[in-house]
Amino acid sequence: MENIREKEDAKLSEKTVTINIDGIDYQVPDGITVLEAARLVNIEIPSLCYLKDINEIGVCRVCVVEIEGSRTLQASCVYPVREGLKIRTNTERVRRARKTAVTLLLSNHHRECLTCVRNLNCELQNLADNLGIRDIPYTGEMKDYGFFDNNPAIQRDYNKCINCRRCMAICNKIQECYVYSPINRGLDTIIAPAFQKDMSDVTCIMCGQCVLACPTASLTEKESINEVWAVISDPNKHVIAQTAPSIQVTIGEIFGMPIGSFVAGKLVAALKRLGFDKVFATDVTADLTIMEEASELVERLLKHPDHLPLLSSCCPAWVKYAEHFYPEFLPHLSTTKSPHEMCGALTKTWYAKKYGIDPKNIVNVAIMPCTAKKYEAMRPEMQSDGFRNVDYVLTTRELGRMIRQVGIDFVNLPDEEYDEPFDQYSGAGMIFGATGGVLEAAVRTAHKLITGKEMPVPDFKEARGQSGLKYGKVTLGDKTITIAIAHGTGNAKRALEMYKSGEMKFDYMEVMACPGGCVGGGGQPILGSRDHKYISLSYRHNRSDTLYNVEKGKKIRRSHENPRVKQIYKEFLGHPLSEVSKKYLHTSYVERGKYPYLKA
Repeated sequence: MENIREKEDAKLSEKTVTINIDGIDYQVPDGITVLEAARLVNIEIPSLCYLKDINEIGVCRVCVVEIEGSRTLQASCVYPVREGLKIRTNTERVRRARKTAVTLLLSNHHRECLTCVRNLNCELQNLADNLGIRDIPYTGEMKDYGFFDNNPAIQRDYNKCINCRRCMAICNKIQECYVYSPINRGLDTIIAPAFQKDMSDVTCIMCGQCVLACPTASLTEKESINEVWAVISDPNKHVIAQTAPSIQVTIGEIFGMPIGSFVAGKLVAALKRLGFDKVFATDVTADLTIMEEASELVERLLKHPDHLPLLSSCCPAWVKYAEHFYPEFLPHLSTTKSPHEMCGALTKTWYAKKYGIDPKNIVNVAIMPCTAKKYEAMRPEMQSDGFRNVDYVLTTRELGRMIRQVGIDFVNLPDEEYDEPFDQYSGAGMIFGATGGVLEAAVRTAHKLITGKEMPVPDFKEARGQSGLKYGKVTLGDKTITIAIAHGTGNAKRALEMYKSGEMKFDYMEVMACPGGCVGGGGQPILGSRDHKYISLSYRHNRSDTLYNVEKGKKIRRSHENPRVKQIYKEFLGHPLSEVSKKYLHTSYVERGKYPYLKA
């Protein structure tokens, strides 16, 4: 499917206009805004509520400029360019207006910067510094609007909210969950779920895209750092860290490394220095996920075609979205657990027995790109033999904070290897971190299961790229199946609605709740203030490209060729979809309804 925005941008770029900014003429694409034009020519106009293509509403008044012929200052994020337009971005009047707008925000803001999780990476803080705000001449009412954290994933501090509506725009326009809306009026306005309910009581899918969009710390992940330090310090606990594939190309950004830097070896070294007893690659159980899901696809395709389509299930935010909005599709979700839950289940069963460790002393800590994984780990279904599969989930950001707390020089760490027996993984397991990676990996194994032969070329280019919805066909022996790939639950909604209407039928669909897949997850590093305002695809591209480039160099590129996967099946599981596999590697789902807070 074509990317509509890219198509529109291409049309815009065909025609240019000449404008004057601060006395200098520039040629810029016709149809864009003054803010976009200024940034194209490297003139920085500050902004706060603006998110490119998502939240262009001009309410914060931070991006105001003078336009020749206009008596009032104009919000540059919504003012279109035209031939001969003359703009002033740095007059005394403009500087005073911007400073006043931010000062008014700060006057009613609970300024706890030193103890705030977004300290030194807060857009409001950076903006106040850039504008030279050194004192607040007036004080607002400083009301206590409340703090909500009655769920394992996301906490909401309304005292740090600046009503920019960026969380609402992301949730409504991209994810289409419609969790947030304005409540009350005037100075009492807050952006919140209906009736100011906690996230756990509404249709929030815990994806964390609102956390990425928030310019302050009004929305953050619920930290588990102190609890993890406590178990690391307990000599009776055998503490395991497992790392998701995408973490290998994102954790370096926290320490100033270029976006998309591949740092798997440094990641392992850092975790060992933090005191973890073992460091495992979740990529290994990503390979296991493929073995189970591909086998499920083949079984449905050959024996139960009426049970198609098969929908992927490794993204917990997408699963929760389906449980809320599309319960009729729950029988079509793959029953396979996500890779980190599989790793947790195996560490407390097969691994515990193999190495003679009492499972009650094993603590499994998953380092994930995702806030929804925190929620998933707490689901009652995610237990094995009476033990919770995963005990704690840390986001990429939380791990970065732990590394900084002990002063580890991450950039200069020597590379170290993952620990046995979760140390060897295929390229297929790696590309789980990018949108389309699960489907591509599954197709490689499904081809082998059906034909007995390997796909001539492992790369399945149709599954790659950042288009929100992709369709294609795959030939598996004498079977040709239609595939679909969606990232962002808004795109998943469109695909499912087209399926229901008969406009588009598919046999297998991969869904990732976050744009770009796990590389764009809600627990990933939050970019600096200027870059983040764009929410562009470029940083997700860079992360995904690194995964694919590293994957090409792997000797083993198919999940079914992974020697560790073969070992686990031989010693414990037997074969894909066996009774043991179904007991430990599969799960079930719950119909939740669109209005959970109305239920008893």
